Amino acid sequence: MTSPEQDKQAEKAVMKKLREERAPFIKSASAKMQIQKKKIQAIKDQLKDGAQTIPAIAAATGGTTAETLWYVASLKKYGEIKEAQKDGGYFKYELAK
Repeated sequence: MTSPEQDKQAEKAVMKKLREERAPFIKSASAKMQIQKKKIQAIKDQLKDGAQTIPAIAAATGGTTAETLWYVASLKKYGEIKEAQKDGGYFKYELAK
């Protein structure tokens, strides 16, 4: 039988090993999240001046239109932005009030 102290030490060793194994994945995920936050903030900053189309937002933020569309669709889904008037073949998007 093992003592509670030995169980505690064994559990600590297992957790330490897990943290070491997962460190690269956690670091990678954190870096991706930081990039995503910056891109979302750049889109929101661009829309502070008024409604814009996806190509205009992409050009201003330096992203691709496909990537910008993905972020805008996500922001629209969660109520952060909304569709405004249509400009030719494109909808304009603006910040939700």
